[in-house]
Amino acid sequence: MGEIVAGCIAPHPPHMVYADNPEQNEPHSEGGWETLRWGYAKLAKKLQTLDYDAIVIFTPHWQTYVGTHFLGLPKFKSKSVDPIFPNLFRFNYDIDVDVELSRAMHDAAKDAGIVTMMMENQDFRIDYGTIVSAHMLNSEWDKPVVPISSNRNRHYYSVEVMNEQARALGRACREAILASDKRVVLVSSHSLSHRHFTVESPLPEDMSKQHIYNHSNYVWDMKLIDLMRQGKMNEVIDLMPEFTEQTIAETDSGSFTWMMEAMGMPDYPAEIYGYQSVIGTGNVIAAWDPNPDTREVVL
Repeated sequence: MGEIVAGCIAPHPPHMVYADNPEQNEPHSEGGWETLRWGYAKLAKKLQTLDYDAIVIFTPHWQTYVGTHFLGLPKFKSKSVDPIFPNLFRFNYDIDVDVELSRAMHDAAKDAGIVTMMMENQDFRIDYGTIVSAHMLNSEWDKPVVPISSNRNRHYYSVEVMNEQARALGRACREAILASDKRVVLVSSHSLSHRHFTVESPLPEDMSKQHIYNHSNYVWDMKLIDLMRQGKMNEVIDLMPEFTEQTIAETDSGSFTWMMEAMGMPDYPAEIYGYQSVIGTGNVIAAWDPNPDTREVVL
């Protein structure tokens, strides 16, 4: 029987990879955003202690307008360039995909009445949201990944519809995972509040220029993080439409709602590894560990 061994919020500003200077990324930096990067490093160490087979990533930057898509080929190798920050992110990736698990989730979602599709174009380029989250959580790239696209229900209908459809997808993915022999880590790749600066500082890693966009966004972020720490995830999901509207949050992709539903709506505290602003956006690194023996209070 399969198992979800952890769920993570893993924000994907390309600045994280840029500041880390991995060999796969062409631009070079002098560092920056240490609170987030050190939090990522601690969470990555925790994941190394867990026995798991694959990382399933729901990304806001693989946007699809007809259904939810899953990768259907075992390997993708190319270069991913951030369309907004090409000066920071030009990443040469070589990614293994667990096609068996990807197909199982696709089929379960289809059987639940969700419009789905398998992406089997070898020239398809992996989005930077998937790459940043996967790299920061597992820089060795020794686990296969299963990216899931973000069907933009938010644009066609409303945040409320997005929330409900993300929950349906979460239930389908949970069913597929439990019916498999896979132990997986779920990853929700997104920031919280997402109003950001429109002008970049001359030196992107100049930390004297970094702060949250406004106090209202900060208060909203802290509200959600406090509820996460209390294990009140049903309340967080109920607030999600209003939070998303008020802060232009990246939760509009449905990724966080998907993960919480797939995990059965946890009622235990989240592990908070760090919070910091990147170009005005609010970013939290957090994890939910279903195992009380390995669960810890971080922040």
